[in-house]
Amino acid sequence: MIEVKEVKTKKQQKEFLEFPLRLYRDNPYFVPPFYMDEKKLFDPDNAHSETSEAIFFNAYVNGKIAGRIGGILQKAANEKWDQKRVRFNRFDAINDRRVAKALFDAVEKWANQKGMKEVCGPLGFSDLEREGLLIEGFDQLSSYHEQYNADYYQNLVESCGYRKEVDWIESKIYLPDDKGESLQRMSDFVMKRYNLRFGAAATIDEFYEKYADPFLDLLDESYKDIYGYVPLTKRERQSIKDDMRKIVNPKYVDVALDENDKVVALGLCFPSISKAVQKSYGHLTPAALLRLKKALDHPKIIDLAFIAVAPEYLDKGVNAIVAARLARILREDGVEYAETLLNLETNTAILQQWKRFNAVQHKRRRSYLKKLD
Repeated sequence: MIEVKEVKTKKQQKEFLEFPLRLYRDNPYFVPPFYMDEKKLFDPDNAHSETSEAIFFNAYVNGKIAGRIGGILQKAANEKWDQKRVRFNRFDAINDRRVAKALFDAVEKWANQKGMKEVCGPLGFSDLEREGLLIEGFDQLSSYHEQYNADYYQNLVESCGYRKEVDWIESKIYLPDDKGESLQRMSDFVMKRYNLRFGAAATIDEFYEKYADPFLDLLDESYKDIYGYVPLTKRERQSIKDDMRKIVNPKYVDVALDENDKVVALGLCFPSISKAVQKSYGHLTPAALLRLKKALDHPKIIDLAFIAVAPEYLDKGVNAIVAARLARILREDGVEYAETLLNLETNTAILQQWKRFNAVQHKRRRSYLKKLD
């Protein structure tokens, strides 16, 4: 017997949060989010409550949890993109189509009740959350910023009537054959031509004070036309800045300023913390904190979180500034490779940039869409 219940009680919340931890307990590629951050989902006054409504469901088979799913009504996104959509996210289930259908039926019923016409996802409250269903790369370590899922999820989702809307691809980026010399020449040329300079920050506090807000301004400006992107609210911005304090190393942040000290380009890399959080299942235990510090100070992998360029500098080669600095990191800092994280398959500019490196595509993610009757 399959039963779906809306998550309301503390016990149900705990079951929702811990289900994927148990499902992937022995999977070496699964990387959990920080448990304390996930708990904020159930705070009615969380950072996303100004623009969104959310609902969460657990599915039980004979009284034992067998799946979970979340639904998000992102009002700001619907207004911006002139859509009537609910987003699904945090879908996890055993390999049973009946369980998947029961979960999606619950989200779709809620969407209908809200007057919505479509369900899409996996997408979060904002573009800065975990998104996309993994459809290639099941034998690759997830980054901390991604959600891992088993290979059978694709069949479960598609069996419920969902079809591809867009894909993201991810690549491992290795040092180019010329060690980045051509990228450095191009970077030097662009910096001189447009009278740009690098902004400096010796500590995370200095970065935070100087560049956190300009970075988020640039992000909103340069990502405004990206699939599913929603401008960040004041509270979301503060939440992101608080999160950045945990995992930003100023050594892996590049900021380009114009002659008026305006931030015109920024590349933000995070030291990979995947292995540091795996053993504690996302809990910040004393041992986990020690592993986290080691990963942040001496990374072997870095995650390319964001590359943002002011619109007036697009198509002027400014991306080469960030690419050249990445090559230097790979050359000098003992970093084995960088992960691009999610690049839209239609973003030809960024995909062309990675061809200047030795790049290996190793993952693909998908966002699905279903029109409701």
